[in-house]
Amino acid sequence: MISDDTAAVRPPVLLPGDAVLLVSPSGPTSPERVARGTELLTGWGLRPVPAPNAYARHGYLAGTDDLRAADLNAAFTDPEIRGVICTRGGYGVQRVVDAIDMAAVRRDPKVVAGFSDITALQFALWRGARLAGVHGPGAAWRDERTPLRSAESLHAALMTTEPVSIAAVPTEETFDVRVPGLATGTLLGGNLCMIAASIGTPDLPDLTGAVLLIEDVQEPPYKVDRMLTHLRRAGALDGLAGVAVGQFTDCGDGWDTTIVDVLTERLGDLGVPVLGGLPIGHGPNQLTVPVGTQATLNAENGTLTASPAVQ
Repeated sequence: MISDDTAAVRPPVLLPGDAVLLVSPSGPTSPERVARGTELLTGWGLRPVPAPNAYARHGYLAGTDDLRAADLNAAFTDPEIRGVICTRGGYGVQRVVDAIDMAAVRRDPKVVAGFSDITALQFALWRGARLAGVHGPGAAWRDERTPLRSAESLHAALMTTEPVSIAAVPTEETFDVRVPGLATGTLLGGNLCMIAASIGTPDLPDLTGAVLLIEDVQEPPYKVDRMLTHLRRAGALDGLAGVAVGQFTDCGDGWDTTIVDVLTERLGDLGVPVLGGLPIGHGPNQLTVPVGTQATLNAENGTLTASPAVQ
């Protein structure tokens, strides 16, 4: 059980002038897709540097496993690099996490930002180095999905040491998923598919006493049911402190059973507070939240507040 921030390694806050490596450890992207993210990071005073293989392509992967692992290790071993910004998710990081030089991560901790498939990278870094991270948009930035408020949220998580507080939004589809109560614990999780795919691996964290964050995209209700049922049957949800429910984007069209129905049924009888409606995930206006730090989930007033991932 991880009960407080003293168990987490919080890397240094990013400062103007710091170099950040743009890595693609999962799916492929292009310079055109990353141009807007590069512009934002540069505007914050950071120096975004594309990794040598950031734009490689190998089928549905951003280059071969060796190339993607090499870029991650280059980020963790180069003392000039002070942060690691993933370009996007997609699929593939689970194929390379066992090749990460965890000794280098522990010697010189750096903040790592990303979401979706990057949940598997955050899990591996938590297992291997107890490294707190940032669940937020990647450098393949789209203003129509992640407008100014999203940019401000990512900036605050990377470049300030203030706690992050996110309020449930009534217009979010999962807003009605709620079990009243107050929970405090280490915030862990992210993309539900990647959490479920970590069952049976060394990377699934012990969630005893933790606040579990879940979100997903384009998964029909029965698949979300299957993943949550798998986690329950595996005992992974035993002893949770609470559940923070983010965006489940494009997960319910054409089904009689809604995603809210599934989340309410599969989470509502765990005996812990549950808060839905959080704008965290793949949907419009995505906000950034630390993972691996102490958090308070207040399902009475509809807020999730987490200690910063950086110090």
